[in-house]
Amino acid sequence: MQFGKVEDPSIINFSLPADAPETKDLLKNTSKSTFEAYVGCAKWNKADLKGFYPRGTKDELTYYATQFNSIELNATFYNLPSSAQVSSWRDKTPDDFKFFPKITNSVSHYRRLIDVKEPVTLFCDAISHFEEKLGMAFLQLHDNFKPKDFDRLKTFVEDFPKVIPLAIEVRNEEWFTNKAIADELYQLLKKHHITNVLVDTAGRRDMMHMKLSTPIAFIRYVGANHESDYSRLDEWVKRIVDWKAAGLQKLYFFVHQNVELASPLLSAYFIEKLNKAIGIKLHIPVMATENPTLF
Repeated sequence: MQFGKVEDPSIINFSLPADAPETKDLLKNTSKSTFEAYVGCAKWNKADLKGFYPRGTKDELTYYATQFNSIELNATFYNLPSSAQVSSWRDKTPDDFKFFPKITNSVSHYRRLIDVKEPVTLFCDAISHFEEKLGMAFLQLHDNFKPKDFDRLKTFVEDFPKVIPLAIEVRNEEWFTNKAIADELYQLLKKHHITNVLVDTAGRRDMMHMKLSTPIAFIRYVGANHESDYSRLDEWVKRIVDWKAAGLQKLYFFVHQNVELASPLLSAYFIEKLNKAIGIKLHIPVMATENPTLF
């Protein structure tokens, strides 16, 4: 994942911003009786996840699902899966596993939300075959999709099938720098119970808006292949502790790196810290290679 990459991560201030007022208001009005956490990577292919798979692994997804309880499914961004393919993925995973498929780029990048009813319907019909293992679909808009096209996004949100949980990631700087636009977007997402994606990447700190629109934190964490990756994860654990105490109901946390070397290693570090901090028992992934390269 090259988006937000910088040449020298050591010069970046990675401190987490304070919570947005909207987040505090939202969480104080939610139930504090339930909490679920899903942590995973963005890919399961052996070529990217160096040092993760034991030698001789024949089916990567089957093994991946023994180590993680979820996957941010980027494969669906590049190709619309068939119902049979989705069913095959579903059947290779345990009962408590969740998939988080990215909406196909024909919707977000090529058609740019114009006349997308048919491809959205095809996408939703396909991913519905995940059945109870569907966590949440998410829409990632192009960097140059700007607020001038807000009406397209509004129509998309209003027309999107309500039976499919949805998160949205906007990327263009104008969504964050103009308060009126940022407020309008937030109200749209909140009204339709759509989760506002947070992206933690070195070169785009404006995407750390810390503004939850549902009691769900959907966080896409991008390591910089730098020693600061660990301390950044430590900060996230502290924030999640606070959010859980305030009323956060679900955590969806997906680990990337600018150069995928050992996302499972960072994930294992994060899960171990999170387990201790909030008293949960997520499985800690095990690397097949004892000393994998991280940086």
